[in-house]
Order: sequence, then structure tokens, then C-alpha cells
Amino acid sequence: MYGETNWALRPGRAEDVEPMAELRAEVMRADLERLGRYDAHRVRQRLRDGFSPAHTSVIEIDGALAGCVTVRPYEDGEGLYLEHFYLAPGTQGRGLGTAVLRELLDRADAAEMPVRLVVLQGSAARRLYEREGFTFESEDPVDVTLVRNPHPRAAGR
Repeated sequence: MYGETNWALRPGRAEDVEPMAELRAEVMRADLERLGRYDAHRVRQRLRDGFSPAHTSVIEIDGALAGCVTVRPYEDGEGLYLEHFYLAPGTQGRGLGTAVLRELLDRADAAEMPVRLVVLQGSAARRLYEREGFTFESEDPVDVTLVRNPHPRAAGR
């Protein structure tokens, strides 16, 4: 399990785009292939096209790249949109995703902002989001949209 001290979020930088695009391609490949939608160029280009260093955090463990996450305001400014949340395969399943997500949700709760995200149909990541209070909003044959309204700040969390 990842303790509170060995991982950190650092602000994204323009030069993070290619490592993040590669990480996205690696992490999403199995789910996209299962859905018949894997395209080696497109999976990377979608991250490149929407990459925003100002809204992206790089997840590091003891200073080494472990993942990334983007949290940007809704277009109407009435909430946050969580996207591009990827963890390197060697870091998955050990509590890092939960720890990072809770940090981000604590910030959203403090700002009293709802958070939305889209997860691929059948993705194991959906269980993490639902454990942390996200609920179903809508779906199509490829994507499921989940939303989490702000929670009152819990003591000790």
C-alpha cells in the first residue's frame, strides 16, 4: 500500500505530453481492444489534443513517474471534470489510485464542486470511482459518465 509520504502530485509541464500519451496507450490498450476501438495513433493523439499542463498533475512515487491526472473546470464553471487518470501498470492495485483520487475529491469537496468523469464500458476503474461516491449519470455503447456531488468534509480524512 502507498503511504501518505511516498507519492506526490506535481504540476504538469508541456514536456509531459509524450510520456503521458505513451502511458495512456499502454493503460487503455486492453479495454480499447476489448471494445474493438484500439488505434495506436488515435489513443495517443486524443491525449495530445486535449493536453493542458495547467490542469494536469503528474503522479510521482519517490520522484519517479507513476501516472497522471487532469482536473479541469466544466465549460460552465459549475464543477470539475476528471480525465486522463492513468497509473503505470506496476503501481496499480496497491492503493495509489484511491489515495490520489481521495486527495482530488477532498479538494473538490472543499470547493463544493461536483466532479464528472467518463470511464470505458466494462473498465475495472469504474469500481474505484463508485467506491468513492461516483454514481451513474449516462452511457453509450463505449462510455459511461459518472458524477459525484460534493460531500461534507469528513473529519480526519
